Amino acid sequence: MPAGTDRSDLPVPIVNGLSVDVEDWFQVGAFEKVIERSDWDGLALRVEDNVLRILDMFAEADVKATFFTLGWVAKRNTGLIRRIVEAGHELASHGYDHARVFNFTRAQFRDDIIKARKILEDAGGMEISGYRAPSFSIDHRTPWAYMELAEQGYTYSSSVAPVAHDHYGWREAPRFAFKPLPWSDLVEIPVTTAILGGKRVAAGGGGFFRVLPYAFSRWAIRQVNRVEKRPAIFYFHPWEVDPAQPRVGNAPLKSRLRHYTNLDKMAPKLRDLVHEFAWGRMDLLAHRQAISAPGLEQEEAA
Repeated sequence: MPAGTDRSDLPVPIVNGLSVDVEDWFQVGAFEKVIERSDWDGLALRVEDNVLRILDMFAEADVKATFFTLGWVAKRNTGLIRRIVEAGHELASHGYDHARVFNFTRAQFRDDIIKARKILEDAGGMEISGYRAPSFSIDHRTPWAYMELAEQGYTYSSSVAPVAHDHYGWREAPRFAFKPLPWSDLVEIPVTTAILGGKRVAAGGGGFFRVLPYAFSRWAIRQVNRVEKRPAIFYFHPWEVDPAQPRVGNAPLKSRLRHYTNLDKMAPKLRDLVHEFAWGRMDLLAHRQAISAPGLEQEEAA
């Protein structure tokens, strides 16, 4: 469009939710059975350099995002946490050390989110209102998780992948924002899925974005924005922009393929993505969604 052209009659683009799950290369679910938590402090920490690269990319595109951060990472990288906040991004909780919610008791989950929140708030100097479960591990087995989040004062969660997956997923969950508790304004904002051939397909980032052609993600986000008239929810990890990270040779082949495929292509694809669509912080999106989000019981009855 030529400079000076009147844009007042152009449609306002839907602002999508952009998020980063801040964990280091050795803390991922794919390696949880071959790398012990007791060994983490002896491994090379690469998360800071990777997040700084991401911050530069976001600044170049003039977008803001939410950084769902492990308490373990924040405790060891307080300067990085301050950089995230000072750049205008939202700091949110990813739990303390990437333990899956469905492996907790309710009391253990409460302790985990309290511990992580204190570390994050001390490091970032801001209130934490958002939470994402490691590996999207809130599902039909953990109805108490939302009760704990609400009681601890969280305003939103983005912890559900409404698909079937071998590591996670709540296939029956609503595709879009809903209120999981009838007595609370807490909003759950699931990661994005699209409809292909009448079936839900994962389309919200992570390994799917890395492995599949960029055209698939463009199509999926456009479907959600233009057909559903909804914001897309996209996520990725700092280690995904780090092709030089150490290799875990004793991990299962399937895990290694998932983790290492197309690491060298991730950053250029992300750069295209953040420039092509409109993006914003999850807390601002949650505030807008809370006005119209139906209750879970309403969605299940629909």
